[in-house]
Amino acid sequence: MTPMREIYWNIPGHLFLYLLFFPFLVVWLYGIYRHTRMILRGAPAAVLGSLWDRFKGVVTYAMWQRRIAKDPLSGLLHRSISWGFVVLFIATCLVALQDYLGIPTLRGTFYLYFMSLTVDLFGLTAITGVLIALVRRYGLRPDRLLLPRKAKSYDVLLTLLLIILVTGFLIEGLRIAATADPWGHWSPGGRLASALFRGIEPARQVLLHQVLWWFHATMAFTFIAYLPYGVGMHVTSAAANILLKSREGSGVLRPIDLDRAERFGAGAINQLTWKDHLDLEACTECGRCQAACPAWITGKPLTPKGVIIDLRDHMRLVAEGEDSKKMVGEVISHDVLWACTTCGACHQECPIFIEPIPKIVEMRRHLVMEEAEFPETMQQALRSLEERGHPFRGATASRTDWAKGLGVKTVAADGPPEILYWVGCTAAFDERNQRVAAAFAKLLQRAGVDFAILGEEERCTGDPARRIGNEYLFQTLARENIATLNGYGIKKIVTTCPHGFNTLKNEYPKLEGSYEVVHHTQLLADLVKEGRLRPEKRIDGVASFHDPCYLGRHNGVYDPPRQLLGAIPGLAVKEMDRCRERGFCCGAGGGLMWFEEKIGKRVSWERTEEALALQPQVLASACPFCLIMFEDALKVKDAIGQTRPLDVAELMAQSVE
Repeated sequence: MTPMREIYWNIPGHLFLYLLFFPFLVVWLYGIYRHTRMILRGAPAAVLGSLWDRFKGVVTYAMWQRRIAKDPLSGLLHRSISWGFVVLFIATCLVALQDYLGIPTLRGTFYLYFMSLTVDLFGLTAITGVLIALVRRYGLRPDRLLLPRKAKSYDVLLTLLLIILVTGFLIEGLRIAATADPWGHWSPGGRLASALFRGIEPARQVLLHQVLWWFHATMAFTFIAYLPYGVGMHVTSAAANILLKSREGSGVLRPIDLDRAERFGAGAINQLTWKDHLDLEACTECGRCQAACPAWITGKPLTPKGVIIDLRDHMRLVAEGEDSKKMVGEVISHDVLWACTTCGACHQECPIFIEPIPKIVEMRRHLVMEEAEFPETMQQALRSLEERGHPFRGATASRTDWAKGLGVKTVAADGPPEILYWVGCTAAFDERNQRVAAAFAKLLQRAGVDFAILGEEERCTGDPARRIGNEYLFQTLARENIATLNGYGIKKIVTTCPHGFNTLKNEYPKLEGSYEVVHHTQLLADLVKEGRLRPEKRIDGVASFHDPCYLGRHNGVYDPPRQLLGAIPGLAVKEMDRCRERGFCCGAGGGLMWFEEKIGKRVSWERTEEALALQPQVLASACPFCLIMFEDALKVKDAIGQTRPLDVAELMAQSVE
């Protein structure tokens, strides 16, 4: 006997299904229209990059859910639900193929192995995923997971999913019981459900099957109609956000066309771009960004999740004409905006590539360039940038004092070198970091590298100005530097500052300044591999390496510093729990080097305490900002004698010498 199943068994009026679906479809379409109109009210934004690469991103991050799966439990429940429903949807389409085109999808071995066994197993998997989600959300309740005001929407969504799945198996069980289906054992979920109805009269089974079938269809249509009106909207918008995600690195900010701009920054919701609006709509409120945010962890009012949700709620109210609040200052407070270190942890953690940092910087630009309202210490730094070309207002040293007696060449005197050492403001003017610059220069000389510095012709890259929000000052400094670099024909640059590294490498090309840019740890690691530097002197002890945000998370450079530390005899490296991609900020990025933390715990203290728990003799880094923050924090913790903050170049210089 050929395995088969009658299509639409016991549902003689199944064509009424389409009439029933129509009002639900209208509700769904209106919801999609409303959201699309709201998103497109944003300012223009370009979507660049290969469409094929974007589709591959959808497969990797929306379907395979790579980022979600970093949390095993979350990955299990999301994959169980989404893949379960995908297979169930495919099965529904295959039933339609038989109904409309006569393709026999409900007979033969395909019916047994896919339409019965496979579909049932995926349906059971989906139920398991929903139950895990319910236990996790309302039993385990991770702190990051949910803002209380959104609980009802999740209640509705998960309840509908569970009803649809359970009634689907009950319907299948009633069919198997009423027809004594000889192939019923191929449907494990339906077979289990059929046991519930064995004592019921066949006529009652038939009637109950019909009632449940229509109820199941109505619930499925209700779920579809509800999607654009609750948190379920992220099912659609999250995939769209992944498809349209920025192709720039997380450390790259979008420039302002200063010659054409009618305003600077975003002071109102519709001054953010439509892509920003899509970010807001796509948020799943999972809280991964919040759990990783150094500001939130240390008691600041900033949570990236909160920023996105508050902006989204504001956007929706503005679209309905119901919100007259100022976006900057009322919806998003100044304390929130000035708590962000732009470390990129929120970008790294978000499973659907929402980007809070550009929105925060756009609001900062509005405050700085439109309202001139920002912290006094930052104002002093920017005034120093305008007047002296560096942000260290009280500094008395020149840009070349650190190099006295070292025989370091300058480009003006000796001509263009093989590689330009971009010293940076901190290494030039901060006494502690001058020792790092000297150690690095000695290493380059020992390795026979042809290098030189710009000396007094060097200006700040403009990174602090851009992150604080003064785009005009950033572009002024950048164009001046680019003119100098291009005038000398510079091709390759090395720098000890990750912030300068990021700006020169990723942001200058948009202003016609394209160079090969490497971080000093990358260059030193290459010199060790080539045998041009030989670390031979033992440095006995334990070192813990701190990943600078603008070197690691924003630019993916993790191994070279560790390779250098590993090459030093006697030095053991212990990793902190929060390292590499999930490293923790020092607290100085985003212009906060020139900001006094008055709310909560200092970010640098939090990070230093994590390092001290390992009892290292050395807290190693590869960033001048990090070095300053750790030196101050270790003094506060009275641990400066126990643990020394050192740049990797300093350790290498000790071992090589």
